[in-house]
Amino acid sequence: MTELTKSEGLIVPPGGGTVIRTAAQQVTFKVTGEHSRVSSTFEVVVPPGFDVGAHRHTRSEELFYLLEGELDVLAFEPRVLSEDWRHWESASGLRSVRVTPGTVVVVPPGCPHAFANRSDKDAKMFFQSSPPSDHERYFEELLDILKDGGTPDPEAIAELRVRYDIEQLTPLRHDV
Repeated sequence: MTELTKSEGLIVPPGGGTVIRTAAQQVTFKVTGEHSRVSSTFEVVVPPGFDVGAHRHTRSEELFYLLEGELDVLAFEPRVLSEDWRHWESASGLRSVRVTPGTVVVVPPGCPHAFANRSDKDAKMFFQSSPPSDHERYFEELLDILKDGGTPDPEAIAELRVRYDIEQLTPLRHDV
């Protein structure tokens, strides 16, 4: 892809972008820091049984738009942290919800959030992160760790998350 100029935009057709994948997961980079000073944009396939684990970023703002499937999602500060974010509740009574296609989730910096695919079908989401680049490198390295399947190395994932401004609150899992 080429760098944008003031007089030329970027059109990424269906199926376009740079794809990185493992046996079960796929992330397609649609717009990267090479193309935007504002955000990185991805199409993410979330396989059945995948739970990203509750986490937060101090710098990043994220936006998720569910295209296909269903996901359990949360985006709030819990009154009490526990091992299973599905049981968390905010001070105002918010709880995790099951989202369906067309749902938008916006996560400001510092806000705990999570998503998990508890169905038996892939879910697909449009994912945007601002500022750009951190999530690009994170996805590349995470999928490299997950490429062999099975249980991921928790130490490798913990180190990766610390490097990319991710405070992990509950574990990343592949078996929910």
